[in-house]
Amino acid sequence: MPWAETIVDTLKKWDTSLIAYVPDISIDRVTSIINEDPFFHLVSCTREEEAIGVAVGSYAVGRNAAVFMQSSGFGNSVNAVASLCLPARTPIPIFMNLRGQVGEFNISQVAMGRNTTRILDLFGIANYTIESEDRLDTLLDGVMKLCHAHRNPVAICMTPMLHGGKIA
Repeated sequence: MPWAETIVDTLKKWDTSLIAYVPDISIDRVTSIINEDPFFHLVSCTREEEAIGVAVGSYAVGRNAAVFMQSSGFGNSVNAVASLCLPARTPIPIFMNLRGQVGEFNISQVAMGRNTTRILDLFGIANYTIESEDRLDTLLDGVMKLCHAHRNPVAICMTPMLHGGKIA
């Protein structure tokens, strides 16, 4: 099963029906599938911290949510994650297109892309970097279990080796 469909199937399995995202071409394969499926409610946001706020609000009223963004935008959302998500113990899976990796053409993406996982570690946010579809369903199921059992956000960092991104 292709990576995008595996992500969508996992979200459904874990009853995660509200998806807040900042549009990005590398996650468009996932958000396009989500947009066509009546199970989901897709919310396009203008900024990453807005997406975090939408997801936390959704969870507060009883609807599981996930967020999709670029790693460069994660820098915008750090305060929302640290001052809202973490203290409120909100289980939000954050799917990130990890920029600054192999094939990156935009120098301004490199510093944040290379340091995103370190920033996540500093805040104690479990994070997993995915480079291939190998056992992706098992990994995502385990990540969702951890996210909900511990009521904390988790980050799923997707590299160009997974989604094709800027390699070509």
